[in-house]
Amino acid sequence: MNDVNDTAVDGTLDATGLNCPEPVMMLHQHIRDLAPGGLLKVIATDPSTRRDIPKFCVFLDHELVEQREEGGTYLYWIRKKLS
Repeated sequence: MNDVNDTAVDGTLDATGLNCPEPVMMLHQHIRDLAPGGLLKVIATDPSTRRDIPKFCVFLDHELVEQREEGGTYLYWIRKKLS
């Protein structure tokens, strides 16, 4: 099985230390600048991102490839929709 850690990302958004709504606002800008099909890694410390980022992906039709928590840090890999 291919681990997402082995997959090259096209961009990284470090939203560490930022609280709602800033991480999602920054995500919106970063995903806009990404090429269609590009993979964005998001690093956040705000627990509300566990709710907000999956909803963002569903609402805007991006693929949430993976999400995980590592010691109070929330990691997300988001693939931008193709069109």
